Amino acid sequence: MKKLSRWSAVVAALVWAGVMPPAQAAEAPDLKSAAALIMDAETGEVLYGKNEGAVVPIASITKIMTAMVTLDAGLPLDEPITVTADDVEAGAAKRRARLAVGATLTRAEFLQLALMASENRAAAALGRAYPGGMDAFVNAMNAKAHELEMAGSRFVEPTGVSSENGSSAGDLAKLVRAAKAYPLIAEYSTMPNADYTIRGKRVAFVNTNGLVRGGNWEIGLSKTGFINAAGRCLVMQAKVATRSLIIVLLDSVGKYTRIGDANRIRQWLEPGFMPPVAAAAKPRAKPKSPAAVQSQRTPAGRVRTELKAPTPQ
Repeated sequence: MKKLSRWSAVVAALVWAGVMPPAQAAEAPDLKSAAALIMDAETGEVLYGKNEGAVVPIASITKIMTAMVTLDAGLPLDEPITVTADDVEAGAAKRRARLAVGATLTRAEFLQLALMASENRAAAALGRAYPGGMDAFVNAMNAKAHELEMAGSRFVEPTGVSSENGSSAGDLAKLVRAAKAYPLIAEYSTMPNADYTIRGKRVAFVNTNGLVRGGNWEIGLSKTGFINAAGRCLVMQAKVATRSLIIVLLDSVGKYTRIGDANRIRQWLEPGFMPPVAAAAKPRAKPKSPAAVQSQRTPAGRVRTELKAPTPQ
């Protein structure tokens, strides 16, 4: 269900004053993501919500929490960590991994790779190298979620490959808002690209968020995510029309839908903004047959896997 706040009244005032064209102001964005939230990062005011309370798998959005727990521990960022077979197993995913067993980087570099390039083995190594090991790390993740009043959220591992890592758009807005207070998370998650020396070779990595790479947005924090159970996800803190916003988009179907939704939000709030032609020109996925689409969707607005909220302790 879509909800609009008193922002609609502000928009109406802008129309009356002639600042915003009526055609653009009257329509809320038609977002394709199954769950979404737009929040003022300074005041916490919700400008738009859609299925924002549904608890769903969040894929690699998990890595924001992984970074927060790592930084909260005050561990040396220059400490070398070596990828092990345990990290390979914990970070197992279909995408090709470029951090082989035996690769050694610093904790800071693993944080960069987890946040910028969404490297699962980097996130797994951070959890394994935590004092007390992986179990202690996961406990710290859930304790942090409790501290941030993310009542519907639950974490079972640090990479996001497990569909049991669940949260809601509302909870993730709280997570992003809190993460913005960590300068390194803001810096690392918005690096467009970086090269690393891995086992004697220079290897290039890029940011998984095309909006960061494109340079057309003023983005202060970013993270993407994807597993089949979660669909394509995106969270950002970005400046839109001089206003600092938190944008959460969950379960987007199609490779470019989450980017399209972000651009639709910006067009709604920033009259005159047009997405880059190059992005708009990218080929669209072949449309699915109505039967195939229907099989993926539920009557409740296509939240494909709603998880049970954790039981209060």
